[in-house]
Amino acid sequence: MKPFDIRPDAVMQEVMGYGQKLSHGLKNLMEVGEISTGVTPKTAVYQEDKLTLFRFDPAKDKIPSRTPLLIVYALVNRPYMTDIQENRSTVKALMDAGQDVYLIDWGYPDRADRFLTLDDYINGYLDRCVDFIRERHRIDKINILGICQGGTFSMCYSAMHPDKVKNLVTMVTPVDFQTPDNMLSHWVQQVDIDLTVDTLGNVPGEMLNWTFLNLKPYQLMGQKYLGLLDTLDDPDALKNFLRMEKWIFDSPDQAGEAFRQFIKDFYQQNKLLKGGLEIGDTEVSLKDITMPVLNIYAEQDHLVPPDASRAMRGKLGTKDYTELSFPGGHIGIYVSGKAQKTVPPAIGKWLDERS
Repeated sequence: MKPFDIRPDAVMQEVMGYGQKLSHGLKNLMEVGEISTGVTPKTAVYQEDKLTLFRFDPAKDKIPSRTPLLIVYALVNRPYMTDIQENRSTVKALMDAGQDVYLIDWGYPDRADRFLTLDDYINGYLDRCVDFIRERHRIDKINILGICQGGTFSMCYSAMHPDKVKNLVTMVTPVDFQTPDNMLSHWVQQVDIDLTVDTLGNVPGEMLNWTFLNLKPYQLMGQKYLGLLDTLDDPDALKNFLRMEKWIFDSPDQAGEAFRQFIKDFYQQNKLLKGGLEIGDTEVSLKDITMPVLNIYAEQDHLVPPDASRAMRGKLGTKDYTELSFPGGHIGIYVSGKAQKTVPPAIGKWLDERS
């Protein structure tokens, strides 16, 4: 075995280079300014309580699809992940694919929202947004793109209101909440959710964020900050990093009663897959999803493992079911360069074929 060849001059040169990079990096951090998110121009067209419905402004030189597409995002994170920056925007790529895009921003629940239920969110807020779009465009049905928890909401909505949904697209959406490789589900099984909600009321976003980060503690709380040292001297790369950090830690609190039902009925009892799920006065059955469905999942997703999403195969009431796999993770499916070139165009093509 050869001894390490450590030369003092090489060590000194590396230390000096590191110091110079760190100095430039600190200067860049001081000058970075405001970190913008949600870059595509949009207009608020409907508001109710904390919710805002946005329509992204169509390009003047393009005629969008006659059937608008409503993006339904999760409650647990902010929806600007779909429009994080100019060259990493699922929204912009969908518009480039000819879609007329709307998006629900659920806002930030506070103590006044403590007793909101899943029925309030799905048969209330979501249904009124759909009706607003239908009336505005004078059509009977719209297209829906549900993302993560928002995809689960969209499936429930489509099962209860099939007369209002023309096509359903789900992205990294859990259907089987108890697959063996779902670490988050294994943790949640042990939580006394009644005690949690009865004690806290609304569930703090910081607590949920800490939980998500601890699913991959080294990668999400250590490795990425070590890697930051290699990008500090690049202003553009630094802004990209800070945009992601802003989104990660921008976690809304969760309305207590809705959170209670979501954890108990979906994670702990797996009712969406096994049956017995009730939203308000209606029992939700996957067989009532009769419109065409495009199911998109990420092959390296640690939050929604592929099997959790693929579980809808053969369980729906539609014969027009399509799967699309993406070779990446839960976040990469929105923001990676490869995803931008493949996923939104595939959605646009699939919708156009059923227009």
